[in-house]
Amino acid sequence: MAPDRLDRFARHIVLPQIGGAGQVALAGAHVAIAGLGGIGSPVLHYLAAAGIGQLTLVDNGAVEASNLQRQTLYTERDIGHGKAVAARRWLAAFDSAINAEIGDYRLDPASAPGFVAGADLVIDGTDNFAARLAISDACVAAGVPLLSAAIGRFQGQVGAFAGHLANEPCYRCFVGDAFDAEDCDTCADDGVLGAMAGWTGSFAAMQAVRVLVAPQMGEAQWGRLHLLDGLAPAMRTMRISKDSACKGCVNLVYPHTSSQRKLGSLSDPADNA
Repeated sequence: MAPDRLDRFARHIVLPQIGGAGQVALAGAHVAIAGLGGIGSPVLHYLAAAGIGQLTLVDNGAVEASNLQRQTLYTERDIGHGKAVAARRWLAAFDSAINAEIGDYRLDPASAPGFVAGADLVIDGTDNFAARLAISDACVAAGVPLLSAAIGRFQGQVGAFAGHLANEPCYRCFVGDAFDAEDCDTCADDGVLGAMAGWTGSFAAMQAVRVLVAPQMGEAQWGRLHLLDGLAPAMRTMRISKDSACKGCVNLVYPHTSSQRKLGSLSDPADNA
């Protein structure tokens, strides 16, 4: 590791649970983030700060003024720009050593396999069940673990899924098959406390570091769903079991792979300004 990188991550390296070996693991990791909104913003902030070496960032939305209450990646300058492009612009200014590949496509059963291919970990911060289930199914097929996070009002949840392993659940084991249609409430419908997005996304980023340096920070906590309550405030954890009838992961047990892939890049309007 170069001297400037050693200095940058010195506070990580002195932690026995991370150390030099853990920081090298983070630098060599490829994390794919689905959704760059309220969850994806703090996830990207803290994974970039942790020194993740390669990031895939996908969101097909554009920045709106109402996003700024909780989506801390963006500023007024970004309104009207694609979220993936704006996120890459922030990342390039924050740490130019991180390799970022971006996409502005919709995540569905056709596009999700390409999105997860080559990743060591996927973090899902999308806001509809159809995308979440497509991502989960693709992760199982590719042998890639998944962290799924969601928020609403004053609540958040972060779950760790490894349905490609024989005894661990996938996200579909948790929610079932009834949600393949896009029928979940959104922040626009129900509202959300801005800081709740920060708490939930930061917790998801911490769990990602846990997974990537495991077992140095403890077990990966597959099948654990952490429920965050911003009103109480409190947090509780529940265990999710593998569903023996799940169509997403039963009889679909594959070895984990970490093969690399290549994505096309989008142009940043600011690059040509």
